[in-house]
Amino acid sequence: MRYILLFLSVVVLNSSTLKLSISSNPSRLNPILSTDSASSMITNQLFNGLFKYDKDGNIVYDLALSHYFENNTTLIVKIKPGVLWHDGEPMDAYDILWTYEKIIDPKIFTPHKTYFEFVKKVEVVDSLTIKVVYKKPYFKALHIWMMGILPRHILKDEKDLMTSKFNKQPIGTGAYKLKSWKTSQDILLVRNDNYFGPIPKIETISYKFLPDSNTQFFALKQQSLDIGTLSPLQIDRQIDKKFKKNFQIVEKQSFSYTYMGLNLKNPKFKDIRVRQALDIAIDKKQLIDILFFGHGKISFGPFLPNSFAFDDKIKPSKYDPKKAKKLLKQAGYDSKNPLSFTLITNANNPTRVYAAQIIQHQLKKVGIDISIRVMEWQAFLNTIVSPRNYEAILLGWGLSLMPDAKPLWHSSSATKGGFNLVYYDNKKVDKLIDQGAKTIDRAKLSKIYKDIFRQIVNDKPYIFLYIPNSITVIDKDIQYIEPSFTGIWHNQHEWIKP
Repeated sequence: MRYILLFLSVVVLNSSTLKLSISSNPSRLNPILSTDSASSMITNQLFNGLFKYDKDGNIVYDLALSHYFENNTTLIVKIKPGVLWHDGEPMDAYDILWTYEKIIDPKIFTPHKTYFEFVKKVEVVDSLTIKVVYKKPYFKALHIWMMGILPRHILKDEKDLMTSKFNKQPIGTGAYKLKSWKTSQDILLVRNDNYFGPIPKIETISYKFLPDSNTQFFALKQQSLDIGTLSPLQIDRQIDKKFKKNFQIVEKQSFSYTYMGLNLKNPKFKDIRVRQALDIAIDKKQLIDILFFGHGKISFGPFLPNSFAFDDKIKPSKYDPKKAKKLLKQAGYDSKNPLSFTLITNANNPTRVYAAQIIQHQLKKVGIDISIRVMEWQAFLNTIVSPRNYEAILLGWGLSLMPDAKPLWHSSSATKGGFNLVYYDNKKVDKLIDQGAKTIDRAKLSKIYKDIFRQIVNDKPYIFLYIPNSITVIDKDIQYIEPSFTGIWHNQHEWIKP
């Protein structure tokens, strides 16, 4: 009888545990300090911001109850009453002010700091109301408050937040609390039954540490994971009928693209005809077919397809090697004087290395001779990318629902530490970016960003290549999964594991 009861208890535990995997160690479980995907994956369960995205990519309330603008530069946010930290203490406006003060603290190194440069001051109106005054109208006035809020009562006397124990033992307001975590071991979260929002049906989330993608794939096939991702090779060639019977497959465009960046200070790439030739000499569909078995789409601009910033009237240029040869000849390159350059990429992304080899083969057909250099990631960043010590690079960027064109495309971002890696300089684009930064009307902002999109597509500072698909598999026993534009996690609280 004792053994039967023990077995039943295990079944009950497993039935309310969501089994996921994590491929690397989180650095810090602190929402304003985390920069890696592993940390962000966990902190998203533990912390809340004032706002968040819904399933369609629209801004909705999270900790916020309501908001309004007193004028173009003054935002008032009311906070939901009754929100508790995981230790039972009430969350209030002073936590938001304290979090802001830490973000702008020069001793704190956080990726959020740049986004708060437009904030003039933050004031507490009362315990459940804050006032944010911006230096000028700011198009991301709400978006910057999506980052997780920190507990002032726990951290106010902390001497060094960067090395605080809190980063390993976080206390948030989220739907789940941290139960256990040791480096290179599994992470366990438990449901927060005092959560201010809809309380999740699933009691615990277990993240299994699986640094190798093949090990993760094996775990999925053994059904020891509930949700995972598959590569195009795995989805096309390595799963069987049993796998398809057990898992729901959700495929959508990923929020990233890969590009070939051209150093525009190099005389070879200053002529627009050379850049146009490169663009139509690369068969991007063939790239996608070879690299992803067709599970992807052609990238041809800097913003997320189907977003407010994407101009769907623009179409990708067609593969045309004959025209490419003509353009090269007009620019002064032919068989006697071929265009040649070195393309550099990082070794820890095998797909990019294969892409470089395919591009090398394709460009050879139009008389372009490129050599490939593959480097270790940190060396690539430190000696090639950061100092712009290259002719051409193969890299990728993430795509945002609310893009900020300034870091990548404004000429002022072509300085050391900036992300305008190719020295792109278009005064009209600069003006549009500056105009967009102070435009809070969504329709007007859309018009401005579509204009930016068109200008960049025409200038071709990048040879945009591909957007791979994201392939997620979900155990069919999990009920109420609702795939959407932003993914599957928007209604996680409704999921049930019978």
